[in-house]
Amino acid sequence: MDNSSSIITQVSRDDEGSRGAAEKGSSATLSSKKPRSGGLFSSLFCCVCRDQPEPQPVNNNAPLLVEENGTVSKAQVKPLLPPVKSKDAGKICVVIDLDETLVHSSFKPVNNADFIIPVEIDGTVHQVYVLKRPHVDEFLKRMGELFECVLFTASLAKYADPVSDLLDKWGAFRCRLFRESCVFHRGNYVKDLSRLGRDLNKVIIVDNSPASYIFHPDNAVPVASWFDDMSDTELLDLIPFFEKLSKVDNIYTVLKQQGTAS
Repeated sequence: MDNSSSIITQVSRDDEGSRGAAEKGSSATLSSKKPRSGGLFSSLFCCVCRDQPEPQPVNNNAPLLVEENGTVSKAQVKPLLPPVKSKDAGKICVVIDLDETLVHSSFKPVNNADFIIPVEIDGTVHQVYVLKRPHVDEFLKRMGELFECVLFTASLAKYADPVSDLLDKWGAFRCRLFRESCVFHRGNYVKDLSRLGRDLNKVIIVDNSPASYIFHPDNAVPVASWFDDMSDTELLDLIPFFEKLSKVDNIYTVLKQQGTAS
């Protein structure tokens, strides 16, 4: 099995201590963390940021590589998203992460798992146990009403797609983007918002990992990483903020004020 190819991108509890460095400086990197389950599964989990860049598989679905100056090393590519649908005309595009933002997944059996997803790895089917973050249902339903929502995860589609099928009961996600849509930059899977095909003045990313939006930190609404705290209310608390944000013409005017206030 190719140890550089994991199906889920996520951070562990231990990673929280190193997140502060990444939040303070765009050049900082998070250290690699092991999952709570070991053996075979240790190669299937990776945090978004690594100390050493992992080799990229040779195939047409590999993430784009970028040079040290941040420029894409491939020729001009078409936008990741299709043209805006009429029902979403004029709406802000909100890019939402999956792992540790909306759910937490593990190969270790969990008694109270909301979903159990079978994933085939090298000819063997393994079970992935998925916990939903508290209030994710209310959050996604409302976000789908207010915005053009896009799921953007650095995990592989064979895991993230079936999770999204079960999670998104309301069709909030107009599109789903997976690892192959990321840019691989200095060991990180980065979500390059400039490749979406949307005006950056009307694009927001909701993500628990600063490394994911290192190219566009001013477009981010950061959330804390979630694992299993069932008293968590962060998604619920964000709904009033997004209701107000849905009415603005330029997201920077609000997000920069929020950053100054915090």
